[in-house]
Amino acid sequence: MNQLSLFETPAAPVAPDDFIKAVVAFGDFGKPTQCETLEGIPYFVNEFWTAGQRQAHSIHEVSYRACFKAQLPAFFISRLSGVGEAVHDPFMGRGTTPVQAALMGRVASGNDINPLSVLLTRPRLRPINAAEVSRRLADIDLSCGEIRRDDLLAFYHPETLKGLEALRDWLAVAAPLEEKSPDPVADWIRMVSINRLSGHSPGFFSGRSMPPNQAVSVAAQVKINEKLGVSPPVRDIRAVIAKKTKTLLKDGPVPSAVGWSLHTGNAWETPNIESGSVSLVITSPPFLDIVQYAQDNWLRCWFAGIDSQAVKIAHHRTEEAWTAMVHDVLKEQARILRPGGHVAFEVGEVRNGKVLLERLVWAAADGLPFERLGVMINDQTFTKTANCWGVSNGSKGTNTNRIVLLRRN
Repeated sequence: MNQLSLFETPAAPVAPDDFIKAVVAFGDFGKPTQCETLEGIPYFVNEFWTAGQRQAHSIHEVSYRACFKAQLPAFFISRLSGVGEAVHDPFMGRGTTPVQAALMGRVASGNDINPLSVLLTRPRLRPINAAEVSRRLADIDLSCGEIRRDDLLAFYHPETLKGLEALRDWLAVAAPLEEKSPDPVADWIRMVSINRLSGHSPGFFSGRSMPPNQAVSVAAQVKINEKLGVSPPVRDIRAVIAKKTKTLLKDGPVPSAVGWSLHTGNAWETPNIESGSVSLVITSPPFLDIVQYAQDNWLRCWFAGIDSQAVKIAHHRTEEAWTAMVHDVLKEQARILRPGGHVAFEVGEVRNGKVLLERLVWAAADGLPFERLGVMINDQTFTKTANCWGVSNGSKGTNTNRIVLLRRN
């Protein structure tokens, strides 16, 4: 099939500049990159990273809702930054971008409004040893815990819940939340524990629950138990943590010499990051009103000692409000980026494809010191091409990553 036959009308390819040479033309993607300009926005479509390449480093195997695959930041880090340069994500979530940056020898930088993100990311940026984790686990007295919330028995056997409360008490002393650089082993144990709180297999502390990237409500868990006719079984807390630790470290820890800097706060206000110090920003913001991050993470926040109701995660329910937020975020990225630095701003389709967020990001960058380079769409082989361009064809979703590409003037 001719590459232009996929479009309604033939279009001349967009003339490549240095960026397109570096990102699109550099690499063998198995098929030509499709180029089109729609409403003044250059689009570049290809399967830039394929399903066959979805074998990320094992240390990324931390569940978190609405996170992108590590292959996305790896693609841009390898092409738009050098070893020792800083790569930043203002909405780091589980920390995919900073962790991948560290694995590739870059300085890892990240920010998120939820302090939970630091707890998920920081332990994986520091060298860790599975044997030392097992030794420390053996020294923790899990028999001294007291049940403080009876409602959590919907998730846990009483003995398991007592053990988790004991572990929480131990962590409050060994790795207090206010400590900026707590004991690495205790920090790691907390991170793994947060990720084993609820799930659908014996590899979690809970009885059978929803997939581990979000926690259902207590009422919903009670219904699950009733429907299945089961009660939460006893779990071996130490064994669960040790097993997940070995899985995460299967491919080894991050390089020990890598620098990192993590922050908690609004993405549009990061005063602790020096102006002009970042070479590349890779991020994906919350999409309008479709994901309830605080609600999803309530159980994780409970275990960590974070008041989830106090985390002021903004929900932008209109296109205008969301665009204004993105403008403020991009203004801050312009401050911290060096001249010639890049932004890869990943978005998705929402409201059944009726809102193409990349066009809102394009508008949000207007008036800021960026050159708007185009939109890359990583198109999986089974995605209908019409969905790439926002053409309605009765499908409610796609399997694409849509990345707005900007370069700092």
